Amino acid sequence: MTADLSAVERALRTAAPYALLDTAREILGRCYGVRAVELLLADYSLTVLQRVTDLPHTAEPLPAHAGAPGRAFGSQQAFTEPGSEGGAMVHLPVTVRGDRLGVLSIEVDRADFTPERQAEFGEIAEMLGHQIVVADRDTDLYLRARRKDRLTLAAEMQWQLLPARACAREEYAIGAQLEPAYAIHGDNFDWSATEDRLTLTITNGMGEGIDASLLTNLAINALRNARRAGVDIADQAALADQAVYGQHRGEAHVSVLLLEFHLDTGLVEIVDAGSPQLLRLRDGAVQHIPFEAQLPLGLADETPYEPQQIRVQRGDRLIFVSDGVHAVASKAGETYGTAALARAILATRLLPAAEVPRAILTELAAHRDDDPQDDALVVCLDWFGRHPAPADASPS
Repeated sequence: MTADLSAVERALRTAAPYALLDTAREILGRCYGVRAVELLLADYSLTVLQRVTDLPHTAEPLPAHAGAPGRAFGSQQAFTEPGSEGGAMVHLPVTVRGDRLGVLSIEVDRADFTPERQAEFGEIAEMLGHQIVVADRDTDLYLRARRKDRLTLAAEMQWQLLPARACAREEYAIGAQLEPAYAIHGDNFDWSATEDRLTLTITNGMGEGIDASLLTNLAINALRNARRAGVDIADQAALADQAVYGQHRGEAHVSVLLLEFHLDTGLVEIVDAGSPQLLRLRDGAVQHIPFEAQLPLGLADETPYEPQQIRVQRGDRLIFVSDGVHAVASKAGETYGTAALARAILATRLLPAAEVPRAILTELAAHRDDDPQDDALVVCLDWFGRHPAPADASPS
């Protein structure tokens, strides 16, 4: 790490949570002669980039997938355009472990903009992203800057429950999106990884508004509590089932698809307790992967759950959707999951996992002829694996 880069890291790490942008402007100007610095954050719907200002909503948003900053955000690569008076405007993706937060835009003298400087600016954008994630614990500034509209209370609860909207590791990449982003209530997703396991849950709490959000919050936290106690996924489902039943006595339930991936072999243990569905893209073909349906969480007292198994192969893409995606009907009566969803999965096969959910939900909006009547959730998981799957593996 160069002395300048070390100075920037130290300044951002010690800055007040609400002062990260001002600190970045000061230290980048002093160490690198940067003329201007802007921070843009992606909104909840991933459609616009919002400038971080002292007064959120006072600056015009920019498109998240057009224009120079949008190109940097979409490609996750630095994009440079001419600046003023011989300068260069550099747009850098701000991303934390695969979760795309936004774009850092800086203006520098073109004569000083070397490949080495661009690499350092990329590291600085990553440093800033990590500090924003930490700062969110202590300030609302960056959360406020992300919203182009007001969130409903139910949506506020759901977004605060999420781990992130994307993550990436050597073995996999995940992207996820909820719609309507500013009024979501019952759908949710969660994941957690250790050195050798990835646990992924897709949930759909029944009902609408606050009731659905409270129900999903109960189920997610019950599943997390069981997972953190170190029990297997069948017992995780059983303990969460008891928590929901104990609170609602069978009058409310949560549909869950609960998966645990073995990162060294690609073996996946699955508990299917409701409506979320899984489709797999393998070798250019889309296949719906059915499981033996078990009761949703909270529907009956002390429901036993049995895991099933499949095995993923290197290059597989898994798409998880809620019933607000696969069950949506067009004006002609065709449900989206019948054929249109498979076409959308094929059409987006070249996109990275983080981009796929938004693209599929855009296709869904075109399929649907009226306003959404239900939450829509899409999660995409690309499997890279540590090693090729064992040749004698039987589950598929």
